[in-house]
Amino acid sequence: MTRSSLIPLCALLLCCAPHTPAGVNVCSSRSAVVTSCQDCLLIHPQCNWCSQEVFGAPHTVTSRCDLRDNLINKGCSVDFIEGPRSKVTVVQSFPLSSKGSGASQSDIIQMTPQSIALSLRPGAATSFTVQVRQVEDYPVDLYYLMDLSLSMKDDLDTIRNLGTRLAAEMAKLTSNFRLGFGSFVDKNVSPFSYTAPKYQNNPCTGYKPFPNCIPSFGFRHVLSLTDKVSNFNTEVQNQQVSRNRDAPEGAFDAILQAAVCKDRIGWRTEASHLLVITTDDVPHIALDGKLAGLVQPHDGQCHLNTDNEYSAAAQLDYPSLALLGEKLAENNIHLIFAVTKAHYLLYKNFTALIPGTTVEILDPSSQNILQLIVNAYNNIRSKVELTVSETPDDLSLGFSATCQDGASYPGVKKCGELRIGDTVSFSVSVEARSCPLLEAPHTFTIKPVGFRDTLEVSVRYDCSCRCSQQVEVGSVRCSSNGTYSCGMCSCDPGFLGARCECGEEEDSSDVSLVTCRESESHTVCNGRGRCLCGLCSCYESEFGRISGSYCQCDDFSCARFKGVLCSGHGDCDCGECKCDAGYIGENCNCTTETESCMSSDGRMCSGRGTCVCGRCQCIEPGAFGETCEKCPTCPDACGTKRDCIECRLYQSGRLADNHTCHRLCHDHILTVEALDTDNPEAVLCVYKTENECVMRFTYTEDPSGKSILTALKEPECGGAPDALTVLLAVVGSILLVGFILLVVWKLLVTIHDRREFARFQSERSRAKYEMAANPLYRQPISTHNVDEMYSMMAKSYNGASNGFRASDDID
Repeated sequence: MTRSSLIPLCALLLCCAPHTPAGVNVCSSRSAVVTSCQDCLLIHPQCNWCSQEVFGAPHTVTSRCDLRDNLINKGCSVDFIEGPRSKVTVVQSFPLSSKGSGASQSDIIQMTPQSIALSLRPGAATSFTVQVRQVEDYPVDLYYLMDLSLSMKDDLDTIRNLGTRLAAEMAKLTSNFRLGFGSFVDKNVSPFSYTAPKYQNNPCTGYKPFPNCIPSFGFRHVLSLTDKVSNFNTEVQNQQVSRNRDAPEGAFDAILQAAVCKDRIGWRTEASHLLVITTDDVPHIALDGKLAGLVQPHDGQCHLNTDNEYSAAAQLDYPSLALLGEKLAENNIHLIFAVTKAHYLLYKNFTALIPGTTVEILDPSSQNILQLIVNAYNNIRSKVELTVSETPDDLSLGFSATCQDGASYPGVKKCGELRIGDTVSFSVSVEARSCPLLEAPHTFTIKPVGFRDTLEVSVRYDCSCRCSQQVEVGSVRCSSNGTYSCGMCSCDPGFLGARCECGEEEDSSDVSLVTCRESESHTVCNGRGRCLCGLCSCYESEFGRISGSYCQCDDFSCARFKGVLCSGHGDCDCGECKCDAGYIGENCNCTTETESCMSSDGRMCSGRGTCVCGRCQCIEPGAFGETCEKCPTCPDACGTKRDCIECRLYQSGRLADNHTCHRLCHDHILTVEALDTDNPEAVLCVYKTENECVMRFTYTEDPSGKSILTALKEPECGGAPDALTVLLAVVGSILLVGFILLVVWKLLVTIHDRREFARFQSERSRAKYEMAANPLYRQPISTHNVDEMYSMMAKSYNGASNGFRASDDID
């Protein structure tokens, strides 16, 4: 790109989304230079281009690529705004049919619309709706493909009369039913089959359980689709089993031939196609053919010879799952695997890789084949799934299904559990990621799996502007020195300026550049503009306006407060906030008003702080609140709340007379019979009333900061004491104390005596024991004369009357 072409565009900024979360209009970002109207359209779908010749302020390079509303506000006429939008045009839309039977089956419509044209602008998504309905009594073609390997002999006997029973059962579902038959074994090459000469005519030679069978074959088309079910029964009864060597079968070869040989098979365009395959073993897959030296991949073509047998079995490898899925979808065929229980899981995994495929469990002798087919058909008819083919690389598709329950399922393109006649819809969103190099139309197809109905979607990429078709070479609008297009001049080599009015040498001269410098230490136009013809043309910024002779000023680089320029209380003038009246500070966030700092008692910050920028800064420890009015721990807290207690509860105190009680006292007051003094966060206040009573209350703060006062209902008051009562109380107290002391003394003496007596008793007991055990101790013995004793007794008796006492001792 030449320098002259950059001059009028060097300040244009990238368009993008309307605004980023930070509030920046990315359509005006500096991350890239927009060089044309087409470049602008590619940046974001909401960016527009102004092709008006006179646009923007003088000496300012104004972006022509911006949001539509911004361009209009800058003075661009609506007629000169370029900004195409993505749109959808329905080309063909026939209504859905309600029933399948009729004179002309080709008129049956199960999907609408049928053709749509899209005009897409990159990044601008658009959407359309597709409706699908499974119509009643729709024609059915069923081709029965059977494994005739030796292990399926019992199954062959079971289905010999299948045609009649199947036709009778299908008649309940459709009045237009046709049936065909084909069989398969495996490639008749080693090591898949017996190829020795003795096995050529009878591969069962030497096999005692079943010594006779027909030669092995890959696929054989036996009966084309017909409504004569007796022909089906006849052909099945004529079939014989064969024998191959390995366990896997050539099922995939047979499926592909049955799908692509549609003229030989007899598939009808206007019918539902069912391909039922019964087998009791696993299939050979792609690359298995290498065991027999078959390295050529399958070409996906029909290879039936005049005998209706697969003729390329010995030349081509087995087909892959991807090729099978492609050909089945291309020919609108629903594949039904009827397999034994041992292999159900394997074939179930195949259904995830081949759209429109189902799998059912087959009894060992195929006894349930009839019910299996009917169930599979009902299962197929109970669901609708969309597929897309040949999607252009530049497109992004999204689906949202609205099924029979009316709920929307984003990201889903399939509905199940449908009944015949139900209508489902799919919302398809389309977005072009970029513009292709070729402007040729692009197409892709949307269709339900197994349906013949299709939706053809043609795409046109809208990446150019209408104004670009009008080009003026050597235009007088460009001083005859450039090409005019879409409101801009592309200068010829050697010329510069918005209108190519300056020569390149003149503009790059030192003299011209000096006039665009504020001083030698500054860059040209302070790096925020372009020096054109000796004058600075300031760039346009997404943040605001750049101005000044040298682009030195702007209205967006001032200090901010909470993201707001100059706090919203001033104007940004050349990088400095000019505050409104009543505001000061670098970012005008500080108000000079003090009214908000006045407390309810008329003091500035309740006398506990200072007013800074309209807010109180509390100085007193423990003070808080908007005006520092709350301070439970302050020395005067009780005194402050006392006035409110007196005026609110008893209509007394200093606030009762001046009628300011209700204006100054807003605290919540609770009255109780007894105070709870156990709360450690409560401040207990006590004061003496005018009546010499004692008033008690507590002061607390709840979690929200609200003050709560809890006061006694009545002050504690008492009368003068009685003298006699006092005297009696004193005397009684003295007597009580004396009596208590006497009791204590008596108690101590009793305890002491008891201890001494106990010790005496202990010593006495020990003394008796010692005397009884003393061997030296002998009891004294006295001898008395009997006569003398009697004589003495007589004397004692007689002496009693003479003044002797009876109690005297007798010796």
